[in-house]
Amino acid sequence: MCRGLHFHGLADAAIQMRLGPTGLIEVVSPFDAVTQAQLRALRPSGRWLPGRACWEFPLEAAVVLENQLAGRFPITDELAQWLLWLHQPLPPLPPHRQLVQAAGLADSLADGRRLLGHQRLAVRWLLARRGAILADAMGLGKTLTALVAARAMVRLAQCRLVVLAPVGLHLHWRQEAAALGLRLELHSWARIPAALPGAGTVLIVDEAHFAQSLRARRTQAFLRLARHPRLRALWLLTGTPMKNGRPVQLFPLLAAIGHPLGRDQRAYEERYCQGHWREQGGRRLWQAQGASQLDELRQLVRPLVLHRTKAQCLDLPPKERLHHDVDLGERAADRFDAQLHAVVQAYRLRASRGEVRRDAEALAVFTALRRLGSGAKEGATITLVADLLRRGEPVVVFSAFVATAQRLQAGLASASPGGAALLIGAVPPARRQGLVDRFQGGDQGLLVATFGTGGLGFTLHRARHVVLVERPWTPGDAEQAEDRCHRLGMAASLSCHWMRLGATDRLVDDLIESKAERINALLRPSQERQRRQAFPALVRQWLEDW
Repeated sequence: MCRGLHFHGLADAAIQMRLGPTGLIEVVSPFDAVTQAQLRALRPSGRWLPGRACWEFPLEAAVVLENQLAGRFPITDELAQWLLWLHQPLPPLPPHRQLVQAAGLADSLADGRRLLGHQRLAVRWLLARRGAILADAMGLGKTLTALVAARAMVRLAQCRLVVLAPVGLHLHWRQEAAALGLRLELHSWARIPAALPGAGTVLIVDEAHFAQSLRARRTQAFLRLARHPRLRALWLLTGTPMKNGRPVQLFPLLAAIGHPLGRDQRAYEERYCQGHWREQGGRRLWQAQGASQLDELRQLVRPLVLHRTKAQCLDLPPKERLHHDVDLGERAADRFDAQLHAVVQAYRLRASRGEVRRDAEALAVFTALRRLGSGAKEGATITLVADLLRRGEPVVVFSAFVATAQRLQAGLASASPGGAALLIGAVPPARRQGLVDRFQGGDQGLLVATFGTGGLGFTLHRARHVVLVERPWTPGDAEQAEDRCHRLGMAASLSCHWMRLGATDRLVDDLIESKAERINALLRPSQERQRRQAFPALVRQWLEDW
């Protein structure tokens, strides 16, 4: 249902004010010169969205829109409720000093734990901000930190606590909330709620880097919650706020917490993402995948982004990376080259038939090569891991490919005391923690996992060695996998073994380092700048050399 008057005799569906998918106000209007001029003159200003055939205005423009358009444009019931809440704001929050006191930073948890110094500082930091990004490195206890801060809000402001997190981490959130005597409402990224209750809400978003594309529906649903008028505080947790080294991925998070840089996407992308138009296939396409002015961006986001490394906060045993170059031998190398040649020829045949894009050959062939290379490294990986197991060393192995993980688990089961656990997406979430507990308890000496399943949310600090058969595309995923083992409670140093097969893996490793350099430039000062080259160009050069 809509309320209000008709305009120029058109139906309500053609003319209305409504709530957009990202929580902004949309004005659907006929495209006539007078109406367009009136909407263009409104302040705060809006922008015309050709794809949705409407004007989009920030919530700050609600009063102006109501005063000038409410009698002419019907208002949907959903937007009417938001406008009512905007006119009836919640009572102000207690002073920061009282919130910190209510957090009970010196209190022991039910299980006897106490907050560490860096966690107490982060609680104070969060309570001073209604919107913020806690971007501490993995393993620094962001979950507990955010819950302690939320407990203060619940105690003094009678807030409801809502947590948005991957479903695989829900058990961890429930356990930490129980240790604090907190009740929380859990939602997954796959099922983001459409609205929040009328009472005040503290929203904590775990793995916030899941919202890195404004085109994704989950990012749009997340932004709608972030702009809800009844939201008391929004705290985003992510160890990788710019996961792939591209500033464009940071924009949705800045928009969610209300940072000034998050108000104008086009201006942001022009300044920090090398945004520009280019011609492709007779069409003009907007490109914003680069990176520029990162030192300036770091300075501007620093007040609302807290990032600290493990070295800054914890006295952990060292972590060492070791590269193992795999030698296939003459016969295996010939067989590998023949397989790759077949892949290239098959792709070019499909391209000649118009079945695939010719300009995507580099990426398609490179992806196939990684899969072939993963299988080719299995023998060397089994030899390395079996030797470590014979010496009584607990080992965790990560692969990007399920088939590789399955074959490694089968090939090493007899070499591992108690067998080898396999942690992949096919394992039901309810069983995953049990597999981790068996490894952590010493019942098994080996755990084999894929990055997407085992690299998220689990603690594996019993391992002395972690083996990466190949690396993910993003530095955040590679480091997160390693840091499942490099955590508080580990008894000795950690050795990270990177299996490498020729130029292919060296190219990926160089790409990871290049992306990591961009991320470091955003999160902490750096005087060193590496030469950057676009990934497709790197792959094309590799194909030519091959």
